[in-house]
This record gives sequence, C-alpha cells and structure tokens, in this order.
Amino acid sequence: MDRIQEMTIFVAVAEHASFAAVARHFVVSTATVTRAVAQLERRLGTLLVVRTTRQLRLTESGVRFAADCRRLLADLSEAESSAAGIHASPSGLLTVTAPQVFGDLHVTPVLAQYLALNPQVEIRGLLMDRVAPMLDEGIDVAVRIGHLPDSSLTAVAVGSVRRMVCASPAYLAVHGSPHHPHELIDRATVSAVMAERSPAWTFTIDGQRQTLNVHSRLSLTSFNAAIHVALDGWGLTQVPSYQVRAHLESGRLCTVLEGFEVPGLPVHVVYAEGRKGSSKVRSFVDFCVTRLREDLDYSVAKPAMLS
Repeated sequence: MDRIQEMTIFVAVAEHASFAAVARHFVVSTATVTRAVAQLERRLGTLLVVRTTRQLRLTESGVRFAADCRRLLADLSEAESSAAGIHASPSGLLTVTAPQVFGDLHVTPVLAQYLALNPQVEIRGLLMDRVAPMLDEGIDVAVRIGHLPDSSLTAVAVGSVRRMVCASPAYLAVHGSPHHPHELIDRATVSAVMAERSPAWTFTIDGQRQTLNVHSRLSLTSFNAAIHVALDGWGLTQVPSYQVRAHLESGRLCTVLEGFEVPGLPVHVVYAEGRKGSSKVRSFVDFCVTRLREDLDYSVAKPAMLS
C-alpha cells in the first residue's frame, strides 16, 4: 500500500472513529485498515490512534497529522484535476462549512440543490459554530457570518443578518409595542445567553451603539428556545433575523423597535483563490453565491480580497 492510500485511509479513520466503518467504506478488511495505520505510525515514529474496547480516538499527533493529510490530499486532487483539464465536469469530494443554525436553514438546501445538479460530486458538510482554519482542515468553501479578519482568502458578500426584537401579535395586543429600548426593562423579556455572548441587548440609540441590560426574568442557552417562548406569547426576545424569518412571514411574530437596530452582520462565501481552479469549487461557489443572495435579498457586489 502506497503512502497516498495510507493517508486516505487514515483521514477516513479520523472522521469515522471506527476501523470497521472505514473498512466497509473502502470495501477492504479491517485488518487492511489496521495495517495501514500501523505502517504510518511505524514510519512516523509516533502513535496516531489510541484504541480501547469501546472507542477509538486520535492522539495529539494524530489530530495534527489528519489535518495535514486532508490538506495534502485536497492539493493532490486539485493538481490532478488541473492537469487532466476536467474543469467542465465537477466531481469528487467537496468540503463545506457554515455556522450550525444558519447552515441548517440556509446552506443545507443549497448543498442538496447542488448535488441534484452534479451527480459526480460528494459533499462533506461541517455545520459548526467554530471557525475552522480552512487550509489546515481541508475545507474548500466556508460560509461566514460577521466581519472577516485579513487573510489570503477570497470572500464574496451574499447578504447580511441582523438582531431584531420580536414578540407574538397576542402579546403586543395586550401589552402594546415598546417605542424605545429603555421600555424593555419594564417588559417581560427572554434573553438567549451563551458562553460567548453577553446577556445585554444591543441597540443604536442617539446614533451610538449601546448595550442595555433588560433584566430578563427568563434566560435560556438557545435562540431557538427563546423564539418558542415568544411564539407562546410570554414576552419579547432579541434574536438573529434568519432564525425568525419564517415566523415573521407567517405572521406568528412581529418586529418592534426596528429604528433602533444595529447594522447587520455581513454574510460571505469564502474560499482560497487557488481552489477556484477546480471545477467543483468554482461551480459550487457560483451556485452558492447566487442562491444565498436570492435567499438573503442581497444587492450584487464585487468579490473582495482579504489581503
């Protein structure tokens, strides 16, 4: 077995955490998978995988080596595609990442639509709120929310999302709509509080960005849970626009204090410029940008280089 085969098997082991599952995937024996990992460990002189009767996990060296293998295998695939001149027909594995909830609602449908049009492509979708280093983890395309750091990556703007305050029509009919953020302190509110997010709500007041502690009697660790409470008519909540769009369109929720909202966060489709030479990356980026712009009602702008 050559090194490329060994690396391919090891990457699969890192993703499946099961020698038996990898063996089934490649239609080989479990012994073949075990032997491939053992040969890698012997040549590298370090332990990559720890196995017990109940689980399999990568060592610290194994995690780093798996990331390196993904990047090298992706580069090899791009080189072969370029040399063969097969840009007209997208094929192979495409790795895409997006924030979890935004990905569920907006990116996953795009992935399914793209696969329906390109039967020779497979997609590995990583829906997670961690911002993964694209080149290190073999990611071809990322959908990012928020302002982007400078890098050698290329970003194409597709829209924006904002934080909005909303409540059910039933709640507003009984209690009325607030006309200023300071009124929220005396209202029933539910706040979504996560480790990386302050419980304070953010507004634009007198032209300045300000945070306001609304002293919510109910705090939850999930935007989705806060939305359900608002749907039940309990009070007001401040949540990302994309998570309540369907409820706003159906009339189950109404927005208030729109004039005090802070500017929205940009949404970008991000990729490494060198990857654009691949037919699968080029075609997916174009497809994804078009679909997300339609979904987010974006006015077309030119791609931006993060340099």
